Amino acid sequence: MARAMYEYTKTVLKKVSFSSDLFCKELEKALTRLLPHEIKELTIWLKEYTNNKPELYACMALIK
Repeated sequence: MARAMYEYTKTVLKKVSFSSDLFCKELEKALTRLLPHEIKELTIWLKEYTNNKPELYACMALIK
């Protein structure tokens, strides 16, 4: 079940990546719902996913 939540979070973040506001809100939600090891995995995924999306860099501050 927990792994499903991680995959669902990635799907949602991909779908809302057109808006940095929505992306930040969904990322905040994800950080409250995911397990610590999943947050680490999500951080790695986010660094790769936002690599060429500078408008989403501000949301990365939520993770640190």
